[in-house]
Amino acid sequence: MAFGITKKDVLEWKRAINRGELAFLTHYWLDDRFPCCKTVTKVGCRNMNQLAEWGKQYGLSKEWIDDRKMNYPHYDLLGERQKTILEKEGLIDHITKFQL
Repeated sequence: MAFGITKKDVLEWKRAINRGELAFLTHYWLDDRFPCCKTVTKVGCRNMNQLAEWGKQYGLSKEWIDDRKMNYPHYDLLGERQKTILEKEGLIDHITKFQL
């Protein structure tokens, strides 16, 4: 279950992906499979090869790309890896807003 974002945030993320950009969307999230994680960052890109190449620099496997919704393939970043990648990408506003 996602919360802490607006429909506008989701639409902007999707529009960026539709333009062929790498797009980041962080939100609060509850999932019984990951009880220690309260947030997730979705990093999406329409071009899965471009997304996989981006992920390589952070040790992310191409097999971890969630492509169930083919128009919006993305990685789900959780925990320390999430914070580390957001820092390296200069997305401090995500870290601050969600108190990571």
